[in-house]
Amino acid sequence: MSELRLIDASGVVTSVPLAEGATFARPADRLRSRVAYAAAHVAPVAWGDNTPGRPAEIDWEATLGFRRNVYSWGLGVADAMDTAQRNMGLDAAATRELVARSAEVAREESGSLVVGVNTDHVEEQRIPLDAVIDAYKEQLHFSEEQGAGPVLMASRHLARAAASADDYRRVYREVLRSATAPVVLHWLGTAFDPELEGYFGASDWRTASGVLLDVIAESPDKVRGVKMSLLDADSEVSVRERLPEGVRMFTGDDYNYVGLIGGDDVPEAPQPASAGGHSDALLGAFAALSPVASAAIQALDAGRPDEYLRILGPTERLSRQIFAAPTYFYKTGVAFLAWLNGHQPAFQMVGGLHSARSLPHLSRIVELANGCGALERPELAAERWESLLRLNGVGR
Repeated sequence: MSELRLIDASGVVTSVPLAEGATFARPADRLRSRVAYAAAHVAPVAWGDNTPGRPAEIDWEATLGFRRNVYSWGLGVADAMDTAQRNMGLDAAATRELVARSAEVAREESGSLVVGVNTDHVEEQRIPLDAVIDAYKEQLHFSEEQGAGPVLMASRHLARAAASADDYRRVYREVLRSATAPVVLHWLGTAFDPELEGYFGASDWRTASGVLLDVIAESPDKVRGVKMSLLDADSEVSVRERLPEGVRMFTGDDYNYVGLIGGDDVPEAPQPASAGGHSDALLGAFAALSPVASAAIQALDAGRPDEYLRILGPTERLSRQIFAAPTYFYKTGVAFLAWLNGHQPAFQMVGGLHSARSLPHLSRIVELANGCGALERPELAAERWESLLRLNGVGR
């Protein structure tokens, strides 16, 4: 198959040449210049009852195989995060099993693993602050027992219960006090979860960032880093510049990661005002782009910023399409590319979320992935995409 058929929002079908597959090489050693995690998704059992509201039936072979592939490219895995459909189809029991199984794979592959710690196993919608603290601690201690690095995710329970910025300070203070090793703090913006409006006590990021920095200042030895997911490069740089020494900024900005990760080493990349230093990465986009992301960081390791920009720069258009509004449906694009690239047998998701994007939206993902080297096996991807078009009545 030498071409890709595409379909637009009007139903008009066109075609573009199928690009040759990129020839990226897996790294011989660990990536050095940046710490980079791919936030991984889960693949369901294709014949399971993964309809909305049902407990997740996970295809463990495909799900864990995907993580092994990420490790083979020198990246770390961020698991049980929002990319794995926390609060969007992944139930509490499946989350615990995912953390335990992923930790076992990380040990086998000598890979770096961090996992999401939240309060979402509590079924009640509204609980008092003390219960929020206890819920956080329960998941924190479980992740530590598995040997995984914790990422304290933003909690819907905390957002509902907190009456002031001091409530956030108190909850994080108590949870961090119980951590046995440094954790990553995750600030998830409302584009990803509208229920987190006003997190850290304010809707304005400038005010809220002060509370976050207060939390870190109280327990700097308990904070490894911050993952910023506001899709606002200026806010990330502002916080990054004020972090204590030794606390990393992990970009979660799937719109602007090329300049944020490149930083001072890649002055030709788009940079926010007053940019200094660089961000590391904890990105859902990198789950869709593991070979490309690895090749780009290898270029930085080799002191070739121009090559970094050439490889990674074109992927931002693809990432912006995957993460287009409503942004919280980006998981569909990640799973779609995993299927196109042969990492899962069917284009299905827990909770039926594979239906969350339109055929023209997916078509644009295919087009952009074809243009930036993100189709790992182009012929397979073209064949699978063509089968989806035919299934939806788009005949030749």
